[in-house]
Amino acid sequence: MSKRINPWVLITGVVVGIAAVLLTALGNPANMGFCIACFLRDIAGATHLQTAAPVQYFRPEIVGLVLGSTIMSLASKEFKARAGSSPATRFILGAFVMIGALVFLGCPLRMVIRMGGGDLNAFVGLVGFFLGILIGVFFLKKGFTLKRTYEVTKTEGFALPAVLVLLFVLFLAAPALFAFSESGPGSKFAPAFVSLLVALVVGALCQKSRLCMVGGMRDAVMFRDFNLISGFIAIFVTVLLGNVVLSKFTGFSALSQPISHSSELWNLLGMVLVGWGSVLLGGCPLRQLILAGEGNGDSAVTVLGMLVGAAFAHNFKLAGSADSVTDGVYKVGGIATTGKVAVFIGFAVLLVISLVNSSMLKKEAK
Repeated sequence: MSKRINPWVLITGVVVGIAAVLLTALGNPANMGFCIACFLRDIAGATHLQTAAPVQYFRPEIVGLVLGSTIMSLASKEFKARAGSSPATRFILGAFVMIGALVFLGCPLRMVIRMGGGDLNAFVGLVGFFLGILIGVFFLKKGFTLKRTYEVTKTEGFALPAVLVLLFVLFLAAPALFAFSESGPGSKFAPAFVSLLVALVVGALCQKSRLCMVGGMRDAVMFRDFNLISGFIAIFVTVLLGNVVLSKFTGFSALSQPISHSSELWNLLGMVLVGWGSVLLGGCPLRQLILAGEGNGDSAVTVLGMLVGAAFAHNFKLAGSADSVTDGVYKVGGIATTGKVAVFIGFAVLLVISLVNSSMLKKEAK
């Protein structure tokens, strides 16, 4: 594998960082210009899959990312409808990756954006994310695989992009059918068509560059290849500089960070779950959206798993709650007992999936 830095990866990282700062300035929640976990959670709320009032809004960014990938892959003749690589397992992994992300309050992409905003809790999440990737890499070295994909009809490949576009059209034409937050993160959003356009550009660039933080860390550990991870360094630097230029950066701190909690053990463990699950899936939540746009039906199933995981996280009170200030008293957020149990159930499920789909059990049987 080449160890040279692909300029497209750096360009994509800079554009993603600019997009995150821009969308935040135009109305998206602070330190949440882009967050796959948060946006899928909001879509789950908007479509009545979950009923948490503060997190309900149909995010055009998700539509744009998938559609941008579809357009770019068609233009470059890389669109390929394929599926059949353990779809049910991928659905389950996607659900638990989402639960871990919402325990932390963000996907790997938002983790980097939060780091650029000065949130020290995100650096704790980064440690957990890296530990999770190391666990996943261990099983990759033991022969873990979800088997190969097979060519399928193009209808299968276009299924998720088409559904998202239809939902977006319906959102514009009949908004009364959707739920809208009146307060909280779901009530903060950039103009819909600006969000869509920015995400189209980001989705197209991510398809071309193969940007993936999980892939970047995995390649760095296994092959000493730092190409993909350079894109996320570019995101961090761009977001940090953007916040400084816009006078939004007030220094590094773990306290009073927007939509963040300082319960560090669960910041760490939530991202361990995300990192481990994402390695088994072969890509982070952002990468799954991009692959789904390229026609990968298994990634589309993974995205649906993440959507259901987001609904479960809020309907069953598994998601983290942000730190808050009430009557001048600072209250540390975190997760409820149900969420803690869900994280450990996730570890158990991922361990079973890792063992069953690797060569370890076969060798022991011999």
